[in-house]
Amino acid sequence: MAKKSMVLREQKRLRTVQRYARKRAALKAVIQSPSSSDEQRSEALEKLQALPRNANPIRLRNRCAITGRPKGFFRKFGLARNKLREQAMAGNVPGLTKASW
Repeated sequence: MAKKSMVLREQKRLRTVQRYARKRAALKAVIQSPSSSDEQRSEALEKLQALPRNANPIRLRNRCAITGRPKGFFRKFGLARNKLREQAMAGNVPGLTKASW
């Protein structure tokens, strides 16, 4: 089980990313646009750098929905490997069966 503070910190980062998503996208569009002038580009770059660091989605970490474990995460299910195995053995994950050969 992950520390509650780490899970809460990750949730706070997610809210920050969602809050600034439109603003970041607009600034990135101005920076990448070939039709924008150098002044517009530099102004947009300064505004982008002024945003909080946690507004960048790259800082998010995938965590298990049940335990908050950051490693061994399966995106398709949103669970860590050990909880995915438990849920699969209990038959709670549709379409997932234990391999046997």
